[in-house]
Amino acid sequence: MEFRLLGAVCVATEAGELALGPAKRRSLLAALLLRPNCPVPLEQLTQSLWDCEPPPRARSVIQGHVSRLRVLFAGADAGMYGVELVTQGAAYVLRMPETLLDAHRFEELVTLARGRRAPADAVAMYQEALSLWQGPALTGAYPSPPLQAAAHALEELRLATVESLASAYSRLGEHGRAAAVLRAEAGSHPLRESLSAALMRALQRAGRRSEALDWFHRTRRLLADELGVDPGRELADAYAVALRGEGDDAEEAPAPPPAVPTTAHGPSAAPPAGTVDLLPRVPRGFHGRAAELTALSRAAAGEAPVCLVTGPAGVGKTALVVHWAHRNRAAFPGGLLYADLRGFSDTGEPAHLEVLREFLLALGVAPRRIPETTTGASALFRSLAAGRRLLVVLDNARGSDQVRELLPGGARCVTVVTSRYRLRGLIASDAARPVPVDVLEPRDGTALLAAVLGEERVLAEAVAARRLAELCGGLPLALRVAAARLADQPDWSLSAMATELSDESRRLSLLDVEDTGVRAALRLTVRRLPEDVAHHFAHLGRHPGTHVDRYTAAALAGTDPGTAEAALDKLTAAHLVTRTAPGRWTLHDLVRLYARGLDAGPDALVRVLDHSVATALGAAGAAEPGDEPCFELPADFRAPKAVREFPDRDRAMAWYAAERDDLALAAAAARAAGLHGRTWRVVLAQWPQMVWRVLDGWSPLLETALEAARADGDERAESRVRALLGWVLTEEGRTEEALDHLEAAPALAARADDRRGEATALVNLSLAQAALGSPQEAAEGCERAARLAREAGAPHTERLALYHLARHRLAAGQWRAALGTSVDALALDGAPDVSAASRTLLLTVAGEALLGMGDEAEGVRRLEDAAREAESSGYDEGAVRALGALLRVSADVGLRARYDTAMLRLMART
Repeated sequence: MEFRLLGAVCVATEAGELALGPAKRRSLLAALLLRPNCPVPLEQLTQSLWDCEPPPRARSVIQGHVSRLRVLFAGADAGMYGVELVTQGAAYVLRMPETLLDAHRFEELVTLARGRRAPADAVAMYQEALSLWQGPALTGAYPSPPLQAAAHALEELRLATVESLASAYSRLGEHGRAAAVLRAEAGSHPLRESLSAALMRALQRAGRRSEALDWFHRTRRLLADELGVDPGRELADAYAVALRGEGDDAEEAPAPPPAVPTTAHGPSAAPPAGTVDLLPRVPRGFHGRAAELTALSRAAAGEAPVCLVTGPAGVGKTALVVHWAHRNRAAFPGGLLYADLRGFSDTGEPAHLEVLREFLLALGVAPRRIPETTTGASALFRSLAAGRRLLVVLDNARGSDQVRELLPGGARCVTVVTSRYRLRGLIASDAARPVPVDVLEPRDGTALLAAVLGEERVLAEAVAARRLAELCGGLPLALRVAAARLADQPDWSLSAMATELSDESRRLSLLDVEDTGVRAALRLTVRRLPEDVAHHFAHLGRHPGTHVDRYTAAALAGTDPGTAEAALDKLTAAHLVTRTAPGRWTLHDLVRLYARGLDAGPDALVRVLDHSVATALGAAGAAEPGDEPCFELPADFRAPKAVREFPDRDRAMAWYAAERDDLALAAAAARAAGLHGRTWRVVLAQWPQMVWRVLDGWSPLLETALEAARADGDERAESRVRALLGWVLTEEGRTEEALDHLEAAPALAARADDRRGEATALVNLSLAQAALGSPQEAAEGCERAARLAREAGAPHTERLALYHLARHRLAAGQWRAALGTSVDALALDGAPDVSAASRTLLLTVAGEALLGMGDEAEGVRRLEDAAREAESSGYDEGAVRALGALLRVSADVGLRARYDTAMLRLMART
């Protein structure tokens, strides 16, 4: 399998190219391939597919294209190649080995070619790289600004590679070939002066001076006519050389050595004798990090680069950089300097002058010649470094100001800075290139354990070793501490250690040894935080879920969303939280345990539970406008200072979907704390999502809510939970179990004087009765429910009762009665806003009734309206019902495809 961007956007397999379909789908794939293995937010994908205001259903369009790509990948057995298109919050990630992408292989070959000292080897690699191009990059994709910019960047890289190929030919003395390579591109890009200058030099060296002069005059006229400018210095210099007749002996100098030789794994050759070397010893047990090592090598390959290696405490930044530096030491004959800036240490930070003095002494400056001021020492250091190929490693930097005076600044120098902070100021002022370091994957974590404990011991308990890596959260520091404990106790099994670590109350203690450990590393990071930021961090530990937004963080800390977002931004910079999508953050498991151990006060959990309830009620109001709240708030409810607003149903349902897991964890936390009233409220407030996705496995959560409602002694709540749970069980085909709840629910509601709840319970009971063969009893229950709802002034519930009454009449073959009831429900007074789900279902009933009456044309029209509405709103159950009814009277291939697509989506969720 091969993914191609260098030409037409396509996916090639052994059976041929996949039929990707329309340009928008190709554009979506291109946007994901431009950032493989990285989350691409929905907002960025929208910008890539539309260059103006996106349509209202942009999200649904993208979801449809994603679904189709997944089907295509599945048909091509993409999983065999490690390819997977996954959803990550409000973003999508195309997970894949980057070697399957032609653009990645192109860049790798170019990097390898630049590292070859032998021109013949470089020529071969440049030619192989350029052979991957099959036409203009991203052909067939929609020409949105982001994709056009990406295509332009790839084209610029291709042209630079053509120039490098010509340079390699010239170093071989094959000037005619260099000229041939350049002429084609210079003709296609006549205003690119670097191409024209390179072509003139190649022609001059090939003894074709007149052609070189002609090309100059042609280019000069074009520049004047098209741009109104004179030739730049490079082109003018090439002209001057041609006029003087220099050529045969004016060959290009060999290209300078690469910033980092792209050797195979393992150390490269030793540096020249006498080279300055302040590096720490090579880290033992280092494993993996292939992507980070490659990224570091690429970042270091630029002119006067500053590479910024960032990541959380204990992730292995220093080990990565020191390993990389030792592996590539031969690339820096001018010396290898290292300084620990102790930005997160108890011992205090070294002064700039102290570090500079150590560097200058290592570079051979006599002690009496070292200036006594930081400014003077920094200037001397820069002057000595200017002519050297020098590596400077500045480890554990706290801030950008700690680094700037220590930068060498020479054009051939490379500086690598490590920090727990993102150091955005250094990126802004010195164009530092970030190289983020994340936790290890379980496979690499297991390999790290094997490097310390021995492969035999780890292979003997492979499952336990993987579990250990997961419990350590992939954090190398935690893995090394766990390995140290196991090495110290050879009779202790890995599974026993994993069992110990499974106890969250002891995990951090077990991951500390002597003066090293996760807790100590995090303490030093947290100690550097401003007081208000530390306050927010401590309260994040009380969050029962896995993700927070600014509203949740504000509720936890008792602040406002703006203050909370500013704190989250600072915590992100310190790598204590991770931004997983726009407006969403998460904590590493070990960081969460550390924060949980800080003093956050007893009220944080109650505040965040009440925030969850308030937000869910707001989402329910947007999802089902005009419907009354399903419960009253408790007397001691703590209203948050601000709650997220939902402008429409789509946003509300998206929030429900994104927060489902965290809301379940919130209910579990409330139950564990004995907060029964808040437990059932957190669950019951999710009813619109349960109605929308009834087959998504809600029974366990509703059983938790039922237990809490009974413990709370609230019959109204118990009735509503039983009614909802009974309906879900009925839809799951567990009708006998459902009856226990559904038969009890109406009586409970009546005792609580809850007419609307009683009506809902009767409707849900009717479904079970109908399923068990009592259609008349079911219809009578719905008629009674409609009357109760009308008396209670609850038109939404009345419409629900009428819908199910229509379905019961439909099942009994009472076509005209079913049609009349569904039409009455659609036009019900007092409830003008019909949700997409209700409208879809009522239109389906009407269509089926019309078909039963023999009016096929009108019936098909109603069913088609229902299907389109369900598909556009993402209501898969409704789409399956409407399209299934249509297929009973039509064998249309298009209908079958739509039905299969909706059914696949439904099955994927269930």
